[in-house]
Amino acid sequence: MLRTLLLRSVFRFLSTLVVTSLFFPLAAAQAASAPSISGAVLDSLGARVPGAAVTLLNHGQRVADVVSDPTGAFAFQAVKEGRYQLSVRARGFASRTVDPFFIAAGARLVINVTLQAGLQEHVVVTAAADAVPSSQVGASVTVIDHDTLRTLATPDVLEALRLVPGLNVVQTGPRGGTTSVSVRGGESDFNKVLIDGVPANDIGGAFDFSDLTTTGVDRVEVLRDPNSVLYGSDALTGVISVATERGHTRIPELSAAIDGGTFGTLRQDLSLGGAVGRLDYFSAFSHLDTDNQVPNNAYHNNTFAGRYGWAVGSGTDLSVTVRHTGSRYGSPNAIDLYGIPDDSSQRADATYVGATLQSQLTPRWQTTLRFASMDEGYHSVNPSPTGQPFDPFGYGANYLGHVVTIEGANGYSVTGQAILDYGGTYPELYDAGTTRQSGYAQASGHLTHWLDLAVGTRIEHEAGSSAYQGVRSAADRTNAGAFAEVRTTRHRVFASAGLGYDHDAIFKSAVTPRVSVAVYLREPSSTAAFGATKLSFNAGTGIKAPSVAQELSSLDALVQGLPAGSRPVGAAELSPIGPERSRSFDVGLEQGFWGGRARVRISYFRNRFSDLIEYVSASVLPQLGIPAAVAAATGYGAYVNSSSYWAHGVELSGEVAVGPFVRIQGSYTHLRAVVTRSFASSALAPAYNPAFPDIPIGAYGPLVGAAPFRRPANTGSLLVMLTKDRLQLALAGDFVGKSDDS
Repeated sequence: MLRTLLLRSVFRFLSTLVVTSLFFPLAAAQAASAPSISGAVLDSLGARVPGAAVTLLNHGQRVADVVSDPTGAFAFQAVKEGRYQLSVRARGFASRTVDPFFIAAGARLVINVTLQAGLQEHVVVTAAADAVPSSQVGASVTVIDHDTLRTLATPDVLEALRLVPGLNVVQTGPRGGTTSVSVRGGESDFNKVLIDGVPANDIGGAFDFSDLTTTGVDRVEVLRDPNSVLYGSDALTGVISVATERGHTRIPELSAAIDGGTFGTLRQDLSLGGAVGRLDYFSAFSHLDTDNQVPNNAYHNNTFAGRYGWAVGSGTDLSVTVRHTGSRYGSPNAIDLYGIPDDSSQRADATYVGATLQSQLTPRWQTTLRFASMDEGYHSVNPSPTGQPFDPFGYGANYLGHVVTIEGANGYSVTGQAILDYGGTYPELYDAGTTRQSGYAQASGHLTHWLDLAVGTRIEHEAGSSAYQGVRSAADRTNAGAFAEVRTTRHRVFASAGLGYDHDAIFKSAVTPRVSVAVYLREPSSTAAFGATKLSFNAGTGIKAPSVAQELSSLDALVQGLPAGSRPVGAAELSPIGPERSRSFDVGLEQGFWGGRARVRISYFRNRFSDLIEYVSASVLPQLGIPAAVAAATGYGAYVNSSSYWAHGVELSGEVAVGPFVRIQGSYTHLRAVVTRSFASSALAPAYNPAFPDIPIGAYGPLVGAAPFRRPANTGSLLVMLTKDRLQLALAGDFVGKSDDS
C-alpha cells in the first residue's frame, strides 16, 4: 500500500512539473511586453559588486556595455531574439564570460554572475540540489575542468581521477582491465556514477571505469561525501559526475586528432560542434587500438558522445545526451602469478541516454525534469582450459600455471604453482546485462534573500540478468524516492540540510539525512598575503542496495524459494536482505595566500560502514542467530548483512598559480581502515601458507582487525600545467603506497 501511494505521488509530481515547465514559460514569454536581460554581479561570498563592466556579446561580437549600479545590478533592455553571452570585469577580480544562453523575443531573463578573486572557482552540481559556486559549499568537491582534461591529453577518465585527493584508482592489468575507484576508504561500489545525469552504476553500485574515455567530456566532478539525500542508492562515500561538451559557436568547430605509439597503439578522435538559432549540437567519436607484449592482451574501444540542445523558450532549455561505448579485450589473467597467459576474452557495450528540461518559471522559481536510460551488456568466453592438469584427489582436474616466485611488498616471497583454470565444461561462457529507466523531477525556489528550498522525487525501474553456461537468472525492481533540501546564506555562513526517503523493492524503506556548513573566518582578498580562511563541516548517511547476485542468493530468497512443505521452522521469520549503510563526517580548513593566487586545504574524515553484505557459509550462519535447520536449507551458504568496518584519515591538497600561464597542484592522503566485524569463512577460519605457518591469511576477504583489501595507507598526486596560447604542457603523476590484498 505504501509503495503504491508513493508511486502515485511521484507520478503526480512528475506530471505537474512537466505541464508547468513546458507551458508556463511559454505563456510568460508571450505575455511579457519588453525583452530584457538583467541580473547582479556577485563576489564569491554572494556580496554585490558595484562598478563592474558588463558586456553583452552575440556570437563573440559586442552588442552593448553597462556598468553595475551600487547594488551590483545591471540590465540590458530591448534585446533581440538570439544567442548571447555576458562578459564581466571588475577591479580586483578575475574576468568571467558566462556560458551562451538563448533569449526569445519578448522574454525577460535574470542572470546573476559570480566573480572570483585569484584562483579559479567552479560551479558544482553534486553537492547541492542546485548548481552552487564551490566557494559557497562546505562539501569536499574537486572539479577536473575542460582545460585540464585537454592539457593532460589522456584518453581515459581514470587517469584524470588519479589526481583527486582521497581517491584510489586500481586497474587490474593494462588498458581494458577492470578498473575500480575507492573514495576515502570505501568499497569500489560505494560511489554514485552519473554520465550527463544518467545513473551509470550496475545494480548494486558496481561501475567499471576501464572503458570510460575522455571523448567529448567537458568536465568531471567528484564529491567526496555521501549524498543519498539527492541520489538515493549507491552514494555511500561520494558521487562522480561526467558531463559532455556543448556546442556554442555560430561557425561549426571541427576537431580531428590522431596519435599512436608502440605495442600497436593507435587512436583517432573527431568532433564537431556549434549553434544555430535555438539549436546547439555537439558530436564526438574516437577509436582506440592497443596491444601489449603479453599474448592475448589486445584492447579495442569505440566511443560516441553527443549533446543536442534546443531553447524551447526563454529560460526553458531541453538537452539530450547520448554516450555509447563498445570494447573488446583479451584477458590473459595475472601473468606474474601464473607465468603463462590465459586465452579468455570479453566484450562490453554500454549506452547512456538522457533528456533534461530546465525551466526558470520566475526569477525565484525553477524546475528540472530528467528522463534517463542506461543499457549495459557484457560477454565473456574462456574457450579452453589453460595450464597443467592437476587432479590428486580424483574429483576432476584443475589446471595449474608454471612454477613462479612471488615477492610481496612486505619482503616475503613464495614459490609454487597457482590454479589458473578449474575443471568443468568448455567453452566457458558468461553473459550479464543491466537496464535502467528513470525519471527525476525537482522544483527549487529562492524563498527569501537568505533561504532557498528544493524538493524533488525520482522513480526508477531496473532489471538485471546473468547467464553462466546457459543457465540464466534475472531480477527486476521498481524503486522510488523523494527529498527536501534547504540552503541558507548569511554573509560569511553557508549551510544546507537535507532529508531523503527511498522505497526500494528489496529493502523497502530507508531515510538518509545530510548537513553541510561552510564558515569564512576571513573574507577573500586579491591583495592580502593571507586571503580567505574557510572552515567546513559535513555529516551524512548513505545507502546501497544489494546486487542481483546478492539478492538471488540472499538468506531469505534461498529459503523462501523452497517448496512450501519443505521450508524449515523459522523460515517465515526471516527478513529480506537490507541495504548497506554508511555514516560519515568530515571537518576541513582552507586557507588562501598570495592575493588569492594560492590555497591549501586540510581535511579530516571518518566513515563508518555497517550492514555490509558478505557470503557466509551454512556452517557459520548459526553464529548469526539463524536456526540450524534454516542454515542447512541454504545448501552452501547465503549472502547476509553481517560485516562492518571503519575508515578515517587526512587529506592535504594545495594549488598555486605561478604567473598567468603556470599552475601547480598536489595532494596527499593518509588513510587507516580496519575491519570490525565479519562472518565470512576466511575471517573465521583463515588460511595458512606452509612457508609461514604463523601468519593467518584472509583468502577471500580481509580478517577482522586487518585493513580492507586495496586500501593503501598513503596516496598522493602532482600536476604541473603550462598553458600559453597554443602551447599546452603537462607533467602529472600519482603515488600509491603499500596495501593488503590476497
